[in-house]
Amino acid sequence: MKKNLLLIPFIFVGFSSCDTLNQVAQSTVQQYGNPSQLEISNGLKQALELGTDKSSDQLSAVDGFFKNAAVKILFPPEAQKVESTLRSIGLGKLADNVILSLNRAAEDAAGQAKPIFINAIKQMTLQDVTNILLGRQDAATQYFKRTTTQQLSASFKPVIQNSLSKVGATRYYSDAAAAYNRIPLVTKVNPNISDYVTQKAIDGLFVVIAQEELNIRQNLSARTTPLLQKIFGYYDRNKR
Repeated sequence: MKKNLLLIPFIFVGFSSCDTLNQVAQSTVQQYGNPSQLEISNGLKQALELGTDKSSDQLSAVDGFFKNAAVKILFPPEAQKVESTLRSIGLGKLADNVILSLNRAAEDAAGQAKPIFINAIKQMTLQDVTNILLGRQDAATQYFKRTTTQQLSASFKPVIQNSLSKVGATRYYSDAAAAYNRIPLVTKVNPNISDYVTQKAIDGLFVVIAQEELNIRQNLSARTTPLLQKIFGYYDRNKR
C-alpha cells in the first residue's frame, strides 16, 4: 500500500509532463503548421516590401548598375557599332564615359521605385497573395511587372533625363553618335538615349527583384522571421 502511495506523485508528474508536451506540440503546429489567410497576406507583403526595398537600395547605390554585370547598361544594340568604331579609332575613353554615364543615370532613378512598389503591395488582394505564394518562382516579379511598369517608366524618365544631362551622358552619347555619324557610309544612329536608359533601368530592377524572390523561395536562411518561416514552409509543402 505504501509503495502505491509513493507512486501517486510520479503519476501526477507524468500526467503534467504529458500535458506540457501536448501544449508544446500544439504550439509548434500553430507556429509552423498551415498559416491563416491573414498570416499569408501579412507575411508575403512583408517579404515583398523587404525584397523590393533591398533591390531599390542595391541599385540606387553608387555602382549599383555599373558594377553589376547582370544589369550593367551598355550601348544600345543599334549603336554597338558606334562603340567598336570609336574604340578602333582611339576614342575608347569617350565610349567608356558614355557607358559610365548611362549607369549613373539608372542609379539615380532606382531610388524612385520604393513608393511605387509599396503602393502595389498595398493594392494586393487575397487572391493575388495566394497566387504569388503558390505560383511560379517569379510570380511576384511578374505581378510587379504587370502593375508597376507604367508608373516606373513615368517616374524614372524625368529623373534619368535630368541625370543624363547632369553627368554629361547626353553630351557624351550625342558626341559619340555624332562622331560615328560623320564616318562615311555608316548607318546613322539616333543620338537620343533617355528612352533606352529608362527601359534598361526598369529591366535591371526586375532582374534584381527576381533574384531576391528566388532567394527567399529557395534559401531557408533568407526567411528571417517566424512568420516568413511559416508561410514559406507552407509554400515548400504546396508549391506547384
